[in-house]
Amino acid sequence: MTPALKSITVYRSLIGLGVGLATMSTLVAVPVAHASPADPGLKSKIKTVMADPRVTRARSGAIVLDASDGRKLYVRKATRSVTPASNNKILTAVTALHVLGPKYRFKTQVIRRGRVSGHTLEGNLYLKGYGDPTLRQSDLAALAKKVRAAGISTVTGKLAVDASFFDSHHYNSGWDKSYAGDYYAAPVYGLTLAPDADYNAGTVQINYAPGSAAGKPARISFTPAAAKSYLKVSTKVTTAKRGAATTFSASRSYGSATIKLRGKVARGRSTGHALVTVSRPDLLAAAVFRSELAKAGVAVRGGTRSITAPARSRTVIAQDASMTLSKLLVPFLKLSNNSHAEALTKAMGARKGRRGNWTDGLSYTKAYLRHLGVRSKVIRLKDGSGLSRSDKLIPRAVAKVLYRVQRASWFPAFYAALPVAGNPKRMVGGSLSDRMRGTAAADNARAKTGSLTGVTALSGYVRGRDGRRYVFSMISNYSGASPRPVEDKLVRTLADRRR
Repeated sequence: MTPALKSITVYRSLIGLGVGLATMSTLVAVPVAHASPADPGLKSKIKTVMADPRVTRARSGAIVLDASDGRKLYVRKATRSVTPASNNKILTAVTALHVLGPKYRFKTQVIRRGRVSGHTLEGNLYLKGYGDPTLRQSDLAALAKKVRAAGISTVTGKLAVDASFFDSHHYNSGWDKSYAGDYYAAPVYGLTLAPDADYNAGTVQINYAPGSAAGKPARISFTPAAAKSYLKVSTKVTTAKRGAATTFSASRSYGSATIKLRGKVARGRSTGHALVTVSRPDLLAAAVFRSELAKAGVAVRGGTRSITAPARSRTVIAQDASMTLSKLLVPFLKLSNNSHAEALTKAMGARKGRRGNWTDGLSYTKAYLRHLGVRSKVIRLKDGSGLSRSDKLIPRAVAKVLYRVQRASWFPAFYAALPVAGNPKRMVGGSLSDRMRGTAAADNARAKTGSLTGVTALSGYVRGRDGRRYVFSMISNYSGASPRPVEDKLVRTLADRRR
């Protein structure tokens, strides 16, 4: 007798982030508009801070608003077009909340097509992705178990992977090709996999340790371990004597599938690891899923192919659902995760009825900015993360967005996901963990950082000692000393403000 085939959804949530979404409403009160008087004292203090040569010698703009009514309290070249780096993620996050909704979940499906005879599927088994950048090995393991629970132990056909929810332009044309192997520039696929708790999708973790003696090969392994069956690796890593320097590198060139491991690992050193992108995240996911199927007692006789799943005459056996968007915002914004930004951008693009792509996704961002009162001619968007140097914004536009979204129903989720100045907890302080500690801005300012070579940015919210909440945005493009310390001074000045 053939067991009934069941469609099962596995839901996932983000645990241990240090932010309880149920209590987010207590973190921020949406301000009620009221007239704020002119504050020449505050303006004077900020002007003194901004007179720093690191600012005056840079292409830098800054603006401060009263968060309650949007009144401009300080403006310095805030309409100057600059490369924003990861301040772009502010726009992507708020647009995704508006377009997709805070309860949006990415999904991944296992689909069968063919007749099931006994415990044998006579046909292909499909793994179809819908862009989930948080999919991990444990999720594929859960899906594999559901396949076995559905009564299938043998697949006569192939393991087919379907990444067609997103288009075939996987590497943004605005990204420098030298970034290709770096974890923050992973190719964007409709089916991808993350090897770590930071959800760095499209990468694999290389683990290294010294060998048995100096001169011997170092020990190399991979996370997920099943990635080894997919990866093409060139390894020239040896063991160095105790006390020597460890010089390990993992790289991949644009257009190449080969990962190059080079260097030396000193004796006596504990295991280290590095992330590197893979050329085909969908095939990496397939290799890991095949391994998990085998562990679950499901044998796939055929090979692996990239095929679009049939639209008809198919059965969804199991489905995985990611954490909600409101929860995904935490690792996305706290850790400034580029893969999340691009997946969300393409997911928005897919709402137009086509395969998710940057052009359609960014059209939603631009439309939402217009809705918020930001003129489209002052912005230029090439991607969702800000990795492209072709992205252009003005600080005034960023500040206007931050001010206007305060009244959105989903604002508490956005606010809670912003990095918190000086908080050492990684999933609270994020990229601001080590900044402004021991000041009035610590555990107070919530802001998004931005960083590229020659670019620094900080935009967000802070409450002064006077009880007033401020919106600020400072973005700088520079060639000399970084204005980043001045960003902190600006925020501290606002946090220290007394009536």
